[in-house]
Parts: sequence; structure tokens; C-alpha cells
Amino acid sequence: MKKLLAALVAVLSAALGTGAAWPAAAATGTSASAAAPATLRLMPLGDSITWGVGSASGNSYRSFLWNRLAAEGHTQDFVGSGRNGTMSDPDNEGHSGWRIDQIAGIADSVLARFRPNVVTLEIGTNDLNGNYQIPTAADRMRALIDQITNAAPDATVLVGTVLISTSGTEEANRPAFNAKLPGIVQAEQAAGKHVRLVDMSALTTADLSDSLHPNDNGFSKMAAAFDAGVQAADAAGWIKPPVSVGGGQVRSGIAGKCLDVNGGSNANGTAAQIWTCNGSTGQQWSARSDGTLRALGKCLDATGRGTANGTKIEIWDCNGGTNQQWLAYNSGYRNPVSGRCLDDPNSSTADGTQLVLWDCSGGANQQWTALPVS
Repeated sequence: MKKLLAALVAVLSAALGTGAAWPAAAATGTSASAAAPATLRLMPLGDSITWGVGSASGNSYRSFLWNRLAAEGHTQDFVGSGRNGTMSDPDNEGHSGWRIDQIAGIADSVLARFRPNVVTLEIGTNDLNGNYQIPTAADRMRALIDQITNAAPDATVLVGTVLISTSGTEEANRPAFNAKLPGIVQAEQAAGKHVRLVDMSALTTADLSDSLHPNDNGFSKMAAAFDAGVQAADAAGWIKPPVSVGGGQVRSGIAGKCLDVNGGSNANGTAAQIWTCNGSTGQQWSARSDGTLRALGKCLDATGRGTANGTKIEIWDCNGGTNQQWLAYNSGYRNPVSGRCLDDPNSSTADGTQLVLWDCSGGANQQWTALPVS
């Protein structure tokens, strides 16, 4: 039995990647992964590879990773200020052409806004391919990881090695840069940070769509590597429930009722309704600085960009539309483009009543607990 346990530890330790440490619980036979798979608020962070250049669908590794995590039982919400691809949750923080220092320039704000509990970091290609201050590239990477762990101390950071390319410039710089990453990760772990290295060496030049970007087979391999990192971190007990980003229940002025997403579904067009307050995920909302009210990774939306009295309210992919703007007003929420308020029609107390736009009256059926903006 001891030999079997030792073999298992060896296999799992390999899955963690270079520079990772396996918890003592594994060696003693105590299962750190007996609990349900962790709930994930995951930020894909990086450059055009994260954004999806080279991907036929624009989904990058993100859709492959989403599907793997869903199959493993994780509840998940991908987050970021950008949206790209055909997948159901295309939020990400990928920026085409950006270097490490440019990601550092926006990291504090986006991490504070979204507070992910997992960050998949793939950055450095543009530094190496552009011959940008190569002697200090690894130092910038170390500083960026420190910045991420300081801004989101509850997050696990999965650091991907720079991918193989057919660019002579990048390939001249890549081996030395990648060779420094295990030491950086080990130092972060020694400081108590939840940082793991994710080895992307499974990709070959056959997995590229051009000189720098993967094709879908390459993106699939990236997803497998990041997924192994998530599973290892979860087994180690590193991934905690996502912290609040200023959200919570939005309680109606009708006693005991809350703003609710029908059935807890995040499908576009799902009705926003009143329901008895129960603390479910379909009743967890956040008010964002862009004027949106969000739940389950989607935005509260006036159907079809309608502005008339009686326009039904639903959830939809966040798209910056004026029909997704909600400002605190007279103890409720007002859609500024229509001038009308979020309304429980006829002051209904029946669970499942779909909400509508209606002339603002200040009645209890238009009163909603205002959330702090995050």
C-alpha cells in the first residue's frame, strides 16, 4: 500500500508542473480533493494567444478549458474586460500584441474589478519576439506575478511557459526565459503564494497556425495543461470560493422577494424574475462600474433593446448596450435610455413573475436593495 501511495504521489506531483509542491496530505493518504470540485471565477490573462488569434472560432484555449472543467464538475465563470469567440462565456483579459509590462499596467484594475480565484497567465511572447529588454524580461515576469498575488491574494496563479514558435528571434530568447520560470515559481511558493508553473512543452511546431500562434490542436493542448494545473491546485486545497466583488442579493420592496434568474440558468434570454429569497447563485448579483447588473456571468437586459412600458427583463451576454445600463434611482434601478425603472408588474408576490420596464413611480414594486459598485 505504501508503494502504491508513493507512486500516486509521484504521478500527481508530475501533473503539478515544475516548481510546484504537493501537500503533505497526499503522502499520508488523506484526500485533499474529497470535496466537490471548486467553484471557479477564472481570468484568462495574457496576449493575443489568450485573445484567440489563430483559433478558428476565436475561442483560444478558453473553450477547450471550459469544456474540460465543466466535465469535471466545476461551476465556473470566466471573467475579463474583453469578449472574443463563439463560446458561451467568452470573457477574458487577452490583449493582442501586449508585453509583460503592458499587462502589468492594467492588472491592478482588472483584478480588483473581477477578483478571480484562478488566473491562467500566458505572457512573454511579444517581449521575446520583439527583443524587448530581454535581460530583464524574467524580472518583469516575477514582478507581474507579485502584482497579481498582491492584488488578488486569494487567487491561484497558473503560469504558462512561453510557447514554441517558428520565429528565429523568439526561439533565440525563449529557452533562457523559460528556464528562469521554475525558480520564480518556487520563490513565490516559498513566500506562501499559490503559484504553479504550467509546462507548455507538449506543443510542437505542428500545433501552430502561424509563426507565433497555436492552431486549435495547440490550443487544446494548452487547455489540457492549464486544466491539470487547476486540478492539482484544487487537490492541494488552494482554490477557495470566489470572494465578493460588492455583490449579493438584490431584495425587492415586496417583502421576502429577490431579483432572481429563472432556474439559475445563464442561457441568453432567461427571464429575470422575482422569487422568494434563498441565497442561490441565481440571486447573486454585482453592480459594475460600467452600469451593468450581473449574475451568472451575464447582464440584466431589457429584451430587444426595448424602451416601452412592459418591456420584459432577461439576462444576456454583456455587450455594452444601453439596454443593459441600470443606475441607482429613488431606492430602485432606472434604465437611463428609456427613463423607466425595473418593475415587478402589478406588485405581484408570485414566484416566477418576470420583471419589466415601467414608468418610475417609487412604489415598493420598484424598490430594490442597491449594491455597492465594484
